[in-house]
Amino acid sequence: MKKVLLIILLLLSSCSPSDDAKKSENNSSTSIETSSDINRIIVGNQNAKITIIAFESLTCNHCANFHKDIYPQLKKKFLDTGIAKIEFRHFPLDLAAFNGAKAAQCKVNKGVEILNFLYNNQSEWVTGNTIEDLNNNLEKILSSQNFGIDYKKCINDKNIEDFVLEDRIEGVKKYNVDATPTIIINNEKFEKPLTYKNLEKTLEKLL
Repeated sequence: MKKVLLIILLLLSSCSPSDDAKKSENNSSTSIETSSDINRIIVGNQNAKITIIAFESLTCNHCANFHKDIYPQLKKKFLDTGIAKIEFRHFPLDLAAFNGAKAAQCKVNKGVEILNFLYNNQSEWVTGNTIEDLNNNLEKILSSQNFGIDYKKCINDKNIEDFVLEDRIEGVKKYNVDATPTIIINNEKFEKPLTYKNLEKTLEKLL
């Protein structure tokens, strides 16, 4: 019943979770059980001193800007050098973002590639008048690439569905996520305007 309610709330969400959605997630007394063989999408040194968590929604234009403008610089200076790692966590704001997250999680060895592709080409598939339009666009654009995704199988996988929903629930309950993207650095919410310079200064202080 809780999963059904959350999915309905996803359909009603736009730029940020509604108050009712946040109340529902905060009042959940138990976490959704997720499959232990589903791996998180991570880039960087697993044992890095700095852990960055990014809560994102695939239909969020600010998240797309993060992937296009900030992530490449972050990767070059902090991730590729082993200083930090980033964990991409799902906070879908609508059903299309929910299905996109499931698709990325379904092929986790290409998860970062799928996320970057969808964000960099967001203007091509986040179009139309209905959620059905977005879902159809999402399936078509993913099928145009060599990701090896069985789209319908991925979005109907209950273990992956639970995994994605658990990310959103934990985001609200543990980190008070109320918009996307939200960045967490070593378990502390990044409160400054999200620019690379601000992020760089914060990370350098932790070295």
